[in-house]
Amino acid sequence: MSLRTLLTESQVVLPGIFNAITAQQAVACGHPALYLSGAGLTNALTGYPDIALLTLTEFAQQARYICRAVPGTPVIADADTGFGDVLNVARTVEEYEHAGLAGLHLEDQLSPKRCGHLEGKSLIAPEAMAAKIRAAVRARSNPEFFLIARTDARGVTGLDDTIARAKRYVDSGADAIFPEGLQSPEEFEALARALPRTYLLANMTEFGKTPMISAEEFARLGYRLVIFPMTAFRAMLFTAREVYTTLQQTGTQQSLLGHMQTRTELYELIGYEKYTEFDKEVNSWTQAAINPDLKG
Repeated sequence: MSLRTLLTESQVVLPGIFNAITAQQAVACGHPALYLSGAGLTNALTGYPDIALLTLTEFAQQARYICRAVPGTPVIADADTGFGDVLNVARTVEEYEHAGLAGLHLEDQLSPKRCGHLEGKSLIAPEAMAAKIRAAVRARSNPEFFLIARTDARGVTGLDDTIARAKRYVDSGADAIFPEGLQSPEEFEALARALPRTYLLANMTEFGKTPMISAEEFARLGYRLVIFPMTAFRAMLFTAREVYTTLQQTGTQQSLLGHMQTRTELYELIGYEKYTEFDKEVNSWTQAAINPDLKG
């Protein structure tokens, strides 16, 4: 089911994933759509901070792995600032479409960008961002491909400019608005009132500027998309730290077995058996070709 179809039926909650196996696990838990976190991908793949050090081709390659692993599941991906100017934005849309993604979001920060919940961000002019959005719209070949404009203005120029920029980005062709770093339910509600006919995305990240707000509350405030970009990533690192500490201190994983996914569960998740069966079938063809007496 396409993301646009999902949005017509209900609010869409998108857990953050950062590689193919986390995408498969999220789908196995029942999530109908996913969010490829730029921070999660960058941190997990390279150990770099989320400051636009990865390239378009690195993002697109990881997206291909993920979309292959969860066919039919819409995945929205972070596209940072579009990896450059308007021509780079156009190519980003093309590469993301070819990778199998359902959509992306572009932000109006000056490159190199910073995490949306940190200080020290700088913005490009709203006219420049509007041009990027128009370039993305023109480059889109699949009308289902979802274009989200993110504005980081709240932490730089305030809520009023956030709303003004959001309106301009919608007029330029954005399908949805992602207001980053809003600081209260009242701010989310104010933006929603200003854009009553626009799809809105809320970022419910932890330990940032935004207070903890449930998906249900976001729905009441007018937000049809809610992402949890780094929730699983942070929880996995917390658990990994406990595992590595236990191994260093005790030399055994015995106390951790009850907190692990079993070998059987992992193999079921990644579809190990179908590859084994495929291998057997192909090898049977080869043996039959070598020894015709085996046929029948």
